[in-house]
Amino acid sequence: MKKAFKIFSAALIAGALFASCSKKTDVGTASKSDSAKKIKIGVSIWSSTDTLGSQCKRILDAAAKALDVDIMYVDQAHISEQVTASAETICAADCDGMIICNSASAEMTSVINTCTANKVYCAQFFRVIDQATNPSEFQLASQSPYYVGAVHENEIDNGKNLVRILAEKGSRKIALEGWEAGDATFLLRWQGYKEGVESWNSANPDAKVTLLDPQYGGTTSDSGRATAEAIINANPDIDALIVAGGGGDTLVGALAAIESMGKKGTINVVSTDFLADLDSQLASGGMAAESGGHYCDPLIAFMLVYNAIKGNYTVATDSFYNVNFPYLYVASSEDYASYATYFVDSLPYNEKELVEMANLSESDLEAAAAKLSIEDVKSRRK
Repeated sequence: MKKAFKIFSAALIAGALFASCSKKTDVGTASKSDSAKKIKIGVSIWSSTDTLGSQCKRILDAAAKALDVDIMYVDQAHISEQVTASAETICAADCDGMIICNSASAEMTSVINTCTANKVYCAQFFRVIDQATNPSEFQLASQSPYYVGAVHENEIDNGKNLVRILAEKGSRKIALEGWEAGDATFLLRWQGYKEGVESWNSANPDAKVTLLDPQYGGTTSDSGRATAEAIINANPDIDALIVAGGGGDTLVGALAAIESMGKKGTINVVSTDFLADLDSQLASGGMAAESGGHYCDPLIAFMLVYNAIKGNYTVATDSFYNVNFPYLYVASSEDYASYATYFVDSLPYNEKELVEMANLSESDLEAAAAKLSIEDVKSRRK
């Protein structure tokens, strides 16, 4: 597997940790001394009930059932205090591991310290700690014997692709609705949007695109709707809106605002997070395109943690596993029909395949993640 490397001093390790009341065993011995104990993994997530969160829960529940693992969910709404508290809650519940979708990378200092002190393995999903922008958190993650790694997408490329799709559809003034200012993933997507605009304008000087500064719509449909209405009222001439993400409910609200203001079909909307009614939204002009299908990210993070608990994967103290996951893009009803067959109507992995996945090496697990696509699932179902 690809790894991010950084050596951290023993003195800093000692200073970073606090006293633990955990009764867990030492690294590498959990599977031997606790062999009779059923594995328990916690999931810290913004919401386990919204569009994306419920998809994540569905695949994780299937994996837990296939592997006979207990699983618990802590919804933290991407509120920093709740994100860090979720790790404490999961550790207090005697979990052996946890996966987390944090908000800001700075929160990971507390999360990693909590997990390390309590001997609970941890992996991120939809997130990665960047060495350049968060060097302290990166070093802490690298040196912890309990921080296993991160599973995430190339968000910059995702942003560039969505801008390209809008520009090719004729959009020239693009508004942007984020969910929380400073969110690690939003910042990467925003960088991609800006790079996509620069690339398009360089190649098309007579058809330049303008990207407005982001406004933030939270993670609920009500806040998403209010923010979209404010954006349109302030900029009635926009012909495109990027709803950057936020779990899906933000987009639901934004689409409701656009329709109520009589702008449906005149404002091209793209987003990252597949809607439950994406097919009808594409057909009616509510959506122009969407990227997503990434709800298997937490599945791969779950497998990383599961194998660390079992003692199958080495958790280095100068690095961590870094798994890049592909996005799927849907820009028509035909695109969606293929996606729905293998990712909505049924899960992309069945019980037998989930058990087999749990037995893959680190490098083979990464390869499986990298090739996940409609074509990949279709070939496995033949």
